[in-house]
Amino acid sequence: MSETVFTYGAPGLKFGSGASDEVGYDLAQYDVKRVLVITDPGVAATGHPQRVAEQMARFGIEAAVYDGVHVEPTDASMEAAIAHARDTGPWDAFVAVGGGSSIDTAKAVNLLTSNDGELMDYLNAPIGKARAPKNPLKPLVAVPTTTGTGAESTTICVLDVLSLKVKTGISHPRLRPTLAVVDPLLTMSQPAGVTAAAGMDILCHALESYTARPYTSYDRKQPEQRVPYCGANPISDMWSEQAMTLLSGAFRTAVMHGDDVEAREQMALAATMAGLGFGNAGVHIPHANAYPIAGRVKDFRPDGYPADEPMVPHGMAVSLTAPESFRWTFASSPERHLRAAALLAPGHSYDGPDALPGVLTELMRGIAIPNGLGAVGYDEGDVDDLVEGTMKQQRLLATAPRDVTEEDAAGILERSLELW
Repeated sequence: MSETVFTYGAPGLKFGSGASDEVGYDLAQYDVKRVLVITDPGVAATGHPQRVAEQMARFGIEAAVYDGVHVEPTDASMEAAIAHARDTGPWDAFVAVGGGSSIDTAKAVNLLTSNDGELMDYLNAPIGKARAPKNPLKPLVAVPTTTGTGAESTTICVLDVLSLKVKTGISHPRLRPTLAVVDPLLTMSQPAGVTAAAGMDILCHALESYTARPYTSYDRKQPEQRVPYCGANPISDMWSEQAMTLLSGAFRTAVMHGDDVEAREQMALAATMAGLGFGNAGVHIPHANAYPIAGRVKDFRPDGYPADEPMVPHGMAVSLTAPESFRWTFASSPERHLRAAALLAPGHSYDGPDALPGVLTELMRGIAIPNGLGAVGYDEGDVDDLVEGTMKQQRLLATAPRDVTEEDAAGILERSLELW
């Protein structure tokens, strides 16, 4: 029997310039007394996390700042944050100020200070035990300072497992933040390279959820079997289309002219909308590929990111196989792929499987995204290793509109070594 039910969940949302000035008031509504603000050193240097923490005193809330988040979090960096929170707690609530790294770390901290066990117990199978939390989590307010991850809307946190050189995550509805406070003014200092990579993450969130398996294509589930990623559905489709429409007008401007307030506002709104879409429908092949691409990085150091160690930023890693992924998925729903191309680049006529990949590669070239996997250090000899990492992401591949074999994944990765 085919599925007839889809689910939708979202955090409370406060959006607009100056919204981050009201976090103290918002937390006071939950009757909390001690709050840990979680951020990374780069964001801490802007003063935003300290400002958010200091405003809480007016509402009788004691706040402290932890600035040890690792950009592109690892199991080691998350374990350090969890240990700090356990040692200095108990905490009544958490506030994440930063990009996806800070928000995801705060989700893990909230989970592991509200429930027993260790990080590996909760990581997605087959890497971890996929244990579900028994206890409710504390209130979590997510205040993004980058436009891309959508982590403020989702039920997942993502990290690198250093010993396995693989990126994985934790997925459970209780991880979803209680409130997302999206203040576009906090994104104004985001470097062009970060804006480009994070923006590609927004775009792939929208495209992957829009082209995901329809929720009606699954076998009927029992209530206890339902998961946050239920497949493309009317609500997620609406958010994805709106996000793509905003990106078509704002993305290039935000990269090239970072001081354009209107473009920054539209990118922040697009990120939020895409997060509300994919946080329910799911993502698929580009994100599954991105995990090993980021996790097995060699010596690539992207512009705009910390230069102390190599990394392939998540949004960049996702984008590098997106054109070939959507070329491969075209046959599953030609009309959706062509509709997406038209939303992203209106005013042109589109036909065939090359349409959406063409729109994507033209955009990527214009905003200085690397020309495929080869440009970030991979070659043909790495493909088998990357395929192995991709195939471990069955939670994501289950959402793909076509069944993905190792041969299929290898073909997409090989064709993504050089995109243009």
